[in-house]
Amino acid sequence: MEAGKGIAIPVKFRANSMRTWLMGAALASALLAHPSTASAQFTDPTQGIGVRPELLKDVGIDQKLNNTIPLGLTFRDEHGRTVELGQYFTGKPVILTLVYYNCPMLCTQVLNALDRSMQLIPMEIGKDFNVLTVSIDPTETPRLAEAKWALYTGMYRRPGGPQGWHFLTGDEPQIKQLADAVGFRYAYDPDSKQYAHASAIMLLTGEGKISRYFWGVTYPERDLRLGLVEASEGKIGSPVDQVLLFCYHYDPHTGKYGLLVSRMIQLGGLLTVLIGGLFLILLFRGEHYALPGRRV
Repeated sequence: MEAGKGIAIPVKFRANSMRTWLMGAALASALLAHPSTASAQFTDPTQGIGVRPELLKDVGIDQKLNNTIPLGLTFRDEHGRTVELGQYFTGKPVILTLVYYNCPMLCTQVLNALDRSMQLIPMEIGKDFNVLTVSIDPTETPRLAEAKWALYTGMYRRPGGPQGWHFLTGDEPQIKQLADAVGFRYAYDPDSKQYAHASAIMLLTGEGKISRYFWGVTYPERDLRLGLVEASEGKIGSPVDQVLLFCYHYDPHTGKYGLLVSRMIQLGGLLTVLIGGLFLILLFRGEHYALPGRRV
């Protein structure tokens, strides 16, 4: 994962990382104290320091922009009803989050951050877009999903939340197919009974095509708003959003929208031409009415 992208690490791995860090500090001290001896004994001082635990080698997110997810997959919604993914894709953009409901920390941060950002944007769940939160743990039940649904739709505090934000559970084959389709790689640690996974949200079009990835545990209001406008192909959002999309460009490496200087120069040049043209028109009209024999 790139810098800034969170990864949920089971507790035992955090302890291992601390021991590894202490060993690294001790080795660095030895190298500073006895450089000649150390260089003779260690051909690669960094070998074995900061080595990624074996479990985490299979954890990450592979961007699959423009890939279409399998809409025929079946899950259970927050009320225990069997549903197909396709019924949530009705032309509106969809925000997808892959978490698990008993996650001790990272998943809660992802959902809390998403909820805060959605409260700040003018678009509304259920009206302008939908949200799907899917558990990656096949042992979790609809009762647990319903508790999360009640909590987060209550925190959202807008009328469309309960109808537009859904919390799904499912069987492992379906979960795996969905995770593979969006490039979400995770691993289960049987010792800690926890999942190691990365943190991100995905924006999909109303037809189920992956449009954007936003990394980490913070999702700026501007990025989320512009991402929804693009995923809707301009069907939602204001004229101001369209201007912002002209000036800002999505960078898949950072998962953010950045200012395009070239676009700003183009926009500035256009405004200069418009203002200059308006000035010439006013000047011409002024001279026209100031000709001899005409009343000014």
